[in-house]
Amino acid sequence: MDTNLWIRGPLGPDASARRTRVCKNVLVVVPTVAAGTRLLDVLPLVEADFRAQALFTVPHTTDVWPGLGDFVRAQGGLAVPWQQAVRHRWDLVLAASHRHLPDLDGPILLLPHGAGAAMSRRYSRKAGGAQVPTTGLDRELLTYRGRALPAALALPHEDELSLLGRLCPEALDRAEVTGDICLDRMRASLPFRHQYRQALGVPDDELLVTVSSTWSPDSLFGRLPRLCRALLDEFAHVALVLHPQVWTVHGRRQIAAWLSDCPGLRLIPPDEGWRATMIAADWVIGDHGSTTAYAAATGRPVTLATCPDVREGSIAAVVREHAPQLRRNRGLAGQRAEAVDRAAVLQNAVLPAITSRPDAAAPALRALIYRLLGLPEPSHAPAAGAVPLPRHG
Repeated sequence: MDTNLWIRGPLGPDASARRTRVCKNVLVVVPTVAAGTRLLDVLPLVEADFRAQALFTVPHTTDVWPGLGDFVRAQGGLAVPWQQAVRHRWDLVLAASHRHLPDLDGPILLLPHGAGAAMSRRYSRKAGGAQVPTTGLDRELLTYRGRALPAALALPHEDELSLLGRLCPEALDRAEVTGDICLDRMRASLPFRHQYRQALGVPDDELLVTVSSTWSPDSLFGRLPRLCRALLDEFAHVALVLHPQVWTVHGRRQIAAWLSDCPGLRLIPPDEGWRATMIAADWVIGDHGSTTAYAAATGRPVTLATCPDVREGSIAAVVREHAPQLRRNRGLAGQRAEAVDRAAVLQNAVLPAITSRPDAAAPALRALIYRLLGLPEPSHAPAAGAVPLPRHG
């Protein structure tokens, strides 16, 4: 083995001569910012334990996805080169993406990185011209050469068990319904709406409109890039939440240039802040992405600006069924009133579509983590904490 590949951390050659504590090693796999941010919700359930050590890795090189290395470094955790990560036996691997799982050695806890383990789009955006529908719970994603990849599969909803049983029965005995920790954190954050609005510079008696867009040409930002400019003509306070993939593929400078005619726009960074901004919002205009669904599940008035071909029965389909559609030939103020009138009905439909275990994800996920680590759980009760104050550009 080429020891030049090994960082001088708590593992690898001569690690016993360097360690202060002997710990179970937990690897946090960050192939995308979206996956990384979801794992940062889960990591606090274990990282404060003196018996565990968390380490991060970016698959292959940071050059594959620009900015990903900066995201990992900003967390302040110990980063392990991918070449080292694939040569080590891990006590636990935390993952929120199907990518690169066959390369890793150790029990894998796989979580979804958005709303629901079964994605809303009928066809994968990553397979151009795909003709076979996919859900995210398919055999081709969860197995490798006949072997189920995750040691544990965390599902937000009971209904996903039956879907998994049809699509990949090999993984059914590894699945556990845990709820959705992202949504639980948003629900725990609702009492701090005033503080979030203050951080965004929005007075209590004024409206905040938040535009929520996933990535791809059929997203809101892909189809209606000038919507923020139109909103700023009618509303003093407008925020824009873009999927991390938009930032990664197009770059911070280009996004700022595209929005240069939107003075005063609150541009929310891709790593954190979108949840607080949704809670602070008086009206969310979104698309089929997870951020829009989460906003609806927390009671925000939502209007759909675009919603492409989504899977019947999916979370996005539920939002589409109950949320009003944006009509460009009508005044925006009146459309907000319609969204407000329908917000309660929308929430009552979307919340149970995202999770069948509201406010239960932290204890369920911690129990799963410690079972995989082979350690008894700490005595204190786990909790899904409130999200931090938002930043904006």
